Order: sequence, then C-alpha cells, then structure tokens
Amino acid sequence: MIILDENTRCLVQGITGKQGSFHTRQMLDYGTKIVAGVTPGKGGQELLGVKIYNSIEEAKEETDVNASIIFVPAPFAKDAAYEAIKHLDLVVIITEHIPVHDSMQIMEYAKRMETTVIGPNTPGIITPGVGKLGIMPGHIFREGDIGIVSRSGTLTYEFAHQITSAGMGQSTCIGIGGDPIIGLTFADVLKKFEEDKDTKAMLMIGEIGGDAEERAAEYIKEHISKPVMAFIAGRTAPPGKRMGHAGAIIERGAGTAESKIRALERADVQVAERPSDIPEMLKEL
Repeated sequence: MIILDENTRCLVQGITGKQGSFHTRQMLDYGTKIVAGVTPGKGGQELLGVKIYNSIEEAKEETDVNASIIFVPAPFAKDAAYEAIKHLDLVVIITEHIPVHDSMQIMEYAKRMETTVIGPNTPGIITPGVGKLGIMPGHIFREGDIGIVSRSGTLTYEFAHQITSAGMGQSTCIGIGGDPIIGLTFADVLKKFEEDKDTKAMLMIGEIGGDAEERAAEYIKEHISKPVMAFIAGRTAPPGKRMGHAGAIIERGAGTAESKIRALERADVQVAERPSDIPEMLKEL
C-alpha cells in the first residue's frame, strides 16, 4: 500500500455539505479513520459521530489528524487547500472546476510545504481493507497486489471490477485527476508503487490529451523494474474535439492515443485494447 495506510487520520473539509456528508458516511462505513470535520461557523456540532471544527488549526489542537479530503465548492477550494497544505501531510481535492490559475498556486504552495496533493477533480485514493479518501464505490475493490493509477474515475472502477472479478485484487488505487494542473503525476505514483513491497504489478490508465503518459513512459523506461500494463482511453476520439476532462485536449498531433501507445510500448509496457484484456495480461506475469 502507498500514501493511505493504517496511520492515516483524516478530516473532511466541507463535511456539512451534501457531497461532504454523503461521502463521509461512505468512508466511515469502509473503515476510514475520519477524526474531524471542518466547516467555518459550525464548530462544536457533530455529524455522523464526527466532531466539526471551525478550522484545521482547531482540529489539530484536539486530534492527531494528518490528512484532509476537500469537498468545498470551486470558488472556495483554493483557500481550503492552502489551509490543509499548511497543516497536514496529505490533501485530496475532490472538487472539480477549480480555475487553472488557482490550481497552479495550490501546487506551487504544496511543493514549498512538501505536502502530497491528489487532484483536483479526482475520485481519490483507496487502499482495500484499510480505508478510502474519495468517492469510489468500495465494494468493487479487493485486497491484492496490483497498483492502479488513473486519470479517469469511471475507468478506475471498471478496471478494478475486472481485476476483482478475475479473483485478483489491488494494493492501492489512485485517481490523479483529469485537470491540466494536478498534484501527484503518473510518474510520482509509479515511483511509489516501485518501492512498495505490497505491489507486484502496476496498471496505468491514461487518456488522450496532454503529455502525462509520454512522460510516464520515459520514467518507466529509466526507473521501473516491475511489470506495467496500460490502457489509453479515447482511441476513437475525433480530431480537434475535447473529450471529457479538461486535460483531454489534443493539440497539433500531440496527445493522441497513438502517440501515447507508441511511447508506452517503447518502454516495454503492455497496452491493452479493452478493459477485459487486463486480467489475462496480469495472469500471464
């Protein structure tokens, strides 16, 4: 397992909102250690047995919290992220539609503070059997030794389901987010999987647009010894059309499915044509 383990103790920023309260219940039911909630002006209240504080600073005085998950609306997400980055080790930003300029400032601050950020616009992270900080459906995951890193939440669920149905399981699954500016990258996560004794092989789920997959391929070629499988979504996307995520933009022939697949194959990565191919590829390792 990586990043999220039995020592992770999390607070929920925006816990009293519709999404925050719904997913807090789901995370608690999965066994995640949620030790606090933060909603300014609602300090002292309780929700689902979780005490609410006005600020992270207040929560830190009474709890041993070290991580945050953010469900704050986009206009207020930058301030929430800054507060979390200042005080904690891990910040998961679920919020979508954060302005690119805000995301750039968030990541620059996180780099200065040496805080790990997942997202924004991410389904989060799950370590099966330990906990989840995110919105993924816990029942499709199962303890195992395949690490998954993905730009797409929906495809993360699809591949995890395929692997679980085939009798295998996952060590940790991370959605890095579909925005142009994100915290952890493919290469960052692959490095952690390479160093993780619980991960035997890795699955990287990419999509058209940007050059994150090409950069990951270069990193794999130089630094990764464990087997890596991949899938690139958007092979049939028409040229010039934006597909789904804000980061899925093809420009001047770069960022196409073909260019990504070629780069990965040059790095000895097996690239699946469809999700149902992955279990067989894993069984052959």
